[in-house]
Amino acid sequence: MVDREKIERGFRMVLEGLGEDLSRPGLAETPARVATLYADLFSGLFQKPAETLSLIEGESFDEMVVLKRLPFYSMCEHHFLPFFGHASIAYIPDHGRMTGLSDLGRVVETYARRAQIQERMTSQIADCLMETLTPQGAMVILEAEHLCLSMRGLKKPGVPVVTSAVRGIFLKNAKTRQELLSLIRSS
Repeated sequence: MVDREKIERGFRMVLEGLGEDLSRPGLAETPARVATLYADLFSGLFQKPAETLSLIEGESFDEMVVLKRLPFYSMCEHHFLPFFGHASIAYIPDHGRMTGLSDLGRVVETYARRAQIQERMTSQIADCLMETLTPQGAMVILEAEHLCLSMRGLKKPGVPVVTSAVRGIFLKNAKTRQELLSLIRSS
């Protein structure tokens, strides 16, 4: 569980290190607000993404299921600045092992609410689907803007980073992969 008092103490030290006056009205409650914010932003640390995937009983659908352009927000573990964008997720059920559409979104949300890198998050989502649902295949595409690129480093806002993880039939069958990519590109 998150230790809010420790975060508050730490953030007070950060503000002091910056030379800020902690007694000024605008900053007086900031360490507590940051502790509350971090408890929310990193809530995925205490959740098991696979547990968010529930199976729908009695169905036999074995065609492509796509959740397209799902917004997400995460925190880069290298600079503790946000990255945010959209996730597109697809899987093809095997033997009717389907999950709810909102469950797919919860998997993304759980991995996003951790100190994270986009590349790992992309693979984690795909691997979670493959291990939990055992589908014919899964594919995950994340497109995000990283404030560590926009505000420092490259200093070029609006440059998207795109990552993909391709598993099973999407990896083996170019036609299936292309079908998904055309579905994602369509408006």
